[in-house]
Amino acid sequence: MNDFSHVTTPAFLVDRSIVEQNCVRMRAKALASGVGFRPHVKTHKTIEIARMQHGGATGPITVSTMAEAEFFADGGFGDITYAVPIAPEKLARAAALAARIERLNILLDSELALRAVEEFHAANGVVFDVFLKVDCGYHRAGVDPNHPDSVRLAMAVANSPAIHLQGLLTHAGHSYNASGVEEIRRIAAEEIESLTRFRALLAMDKLTRSIGSTPTTAIAETFADTDEVRPGNYVFFDAFQSTLGSCLMDDVAVSVLSTVVGSYPERGEAIIDAGALALSKDVSPEHLDPSFGYGLVCNLDLHPLPARLIALSQEHGKLTTTIPLPVGTRVRVLPNHSCLTAAMYDRYHVIDGSEIVEEWRPVRGW
Repeated sequence: MNDFSHVTTPAFLVDRSIVEQNCVRMRAKALASGVGFRPHVKTHKTIEIARMQHGGATGPITVSTMAEAEFFADGGFGDITYAVPIAPEKLARAAALAARIERLNILLDSELALRAVEEFHAANGVVFDVFLKVDCGYHRAGVDPNHPDSVRLAMAVANSPAIHLQGLLTHAGHSYNASGVEEIRRIAAEEIESLTRFRALLAMDKLTRSIGSTPTTAIAETFADTDEVRPGNYVFFDAFQSTLGSCLMDDVAVSVLSTVVGSYPERGEAIIDAGALALSKDVSPEHLDPSFGYGLVCNLDLHPLPARLIALSQEHGKLTTTIPLPVGTRVRVLPNHSCLTAAMYDRYHVIDGSEIVEEWRPVRGW
């Protein structure tokens, strides 16, 4: 049995061998498909795993914050896509970073952002590498590929002296709402088709088509009719992805070690010291399993327990349980959303089998 008695809880445990396995599988698929591989690093935020994603080397990556971009640039990564539509006040910071690495791609999806980039260029002479964000159905950000105004914006971006237009980028985040693997496949096809159709409207065949989303990339056997893939969550996976069908439970590489601090067998409940700040408040895919709760509760060997995590407050997790869980009992919770859960911690306890072998420090902040 694993013994983590010396670790203060709550603690974020990362199984190194599973991370390596997940990284090898996705990278091999991209290489075999002949597409560019620009994995997202926002899930783990560590140099160690970013290198694993590229087979032990550095390579193109995707980030979600400027802090990540600067951290990974310092770690030797020189080709970075900042995959959030850029705020105008961050252009100076982006320009400074772009000047010291091979390439920094930024995202635009509006005329106001284009105008801000052009004003910065006029004042400073900086030319930015840009991807136009395209909405493939998630409706979070991006231009509508079916709207004439999107074509006009794309042409204005392409013709701007302030910009090198590198490509079109989309993210099928709505795949997380799918009812199963077949629906994920349909969304994946729509994700690819939206970029191919929009690129044809622009008559710019050399633009890179960049797709993301762990569900759509994880279930694909090969990547076709696209140029670049940007999965991120796949390095860890989580209980949500397993329930959705993107992975097996054995592919989940992370867990939150927690201690029972309150035991109430008379009412079939217990309290653990992992609350919202240790697990996040993301729920499971309730459309698939409304009774799942806020994570999968397991023993120290990751065998699921007859216990359900039904509520979270800041530092408390409330369980219902059909077995006694005395105060002091240690459990491991497979989080619903590993990306957000990982971001709660300033260090990861890296395990190899039953031993903690390393400690990794993720970048934090914005």
